[in-house]
Amino acid sequence: MRLLSKTQLSQALFSKVLLISGLLLTQGCLSTSPEQSVIGDLIIAEPIAISYKNEIALARLTQVLQRAEISDGQRAELFYQRGVEYDKVGLRALARFDFNQALNLKPDMSDAYNFLGIHFTQLREFNQAYDAFDSAIELAPDHEYAYLNRGIALYYGGRPNLAADDFKVFRQYQQNDPYRLLWQYLADVELDQQKANQDLVVYAQQIDERVWAKNVIKLYLGEMSQGTFIARMAEDVTSNEALTERLCEAYFYLGKYSQLQGDVNAAINFFKLALSTNVYEFVEHRYAKLELDLMRETALESSEP
Repeated sequence: MRLLSKTQLSQALFSKVLLISGLLLTQGCLSTSPEQSVIGDLIIAEPIAISYKNEIALARLTQVLQRAEISDGQRAELFYQRGVEYDKVGLRALARFDFNQALNLKPDMSDAYNFLGIHFTQLREFNQAYDAFDSAIELAPDHEYAYLNRGIALYYGGRPNLAADDFKVFRQYQQNDPYRLLWQYLADVELDQQKANQDLVVYAQQIDERVWAKNVIKLYLGEMSQGTFIARMAEDVTSNEALTERLCEAYFYLGKYSQLQGDVNAAINFFKLALSTNVYEFVEHRYAKLELDLMRETALESSEP
């Protein structure tokens, strides 16, 4: 799932990336509990490569930024757009620099605050993330993705009650979006698992059966086995790029599902698979690394005498 709407992405010089290679099949790992199903054959796509279009966009934006004739407002917009391009190829330190440059020139740029908040969340600088998202929402009260991203920051910052509130606001903008419902569920289940499951059953009725991510909801509710979910991951996919994006999402939510089932080893492997797709702009890719870092810290703390 992208962190900005398609309109915002197009404004940020969205350019498609190409996946060059085909598919490989590899055996999955066995779950560590007899109650859990065996992970079947996993569909693996080679990571998305950086497109020449991204490189050209970065070169052109840099060239224009070096011209002295443009106004501060135009320069701020170009810094923001170049930051988005850097972010899309995983060059996040450079992206943060450009977002800060944009805000220095144009302090009312809500999208730049939103991106900075995302990066602070990934760095686990949660207080700075909250401040950035608060600024984005203050400047643009209807910035729906700022609510999503602040909710994610609160979720990883150990404040699931506040995260749930933001996810509810985000879901109200589009109640038939399964990803919005999934993030709300992940926060709700931290507060009251039984009620979270009951709410998920009710809200899931608003999700079209033809939407692939409805399978994730069915998996979480126990209406679909893990093996069946994995077998259907490539359904109705018409391109390698779409497949890689699908896998990024699927492996992340399989990782979260494995966490809920107490299968730590499977969760780690799934988060690694999500990272391997290189779909840097997807929320699932961004936070797979954070999930791994948090799990490693938990393992180290539990091993200390």
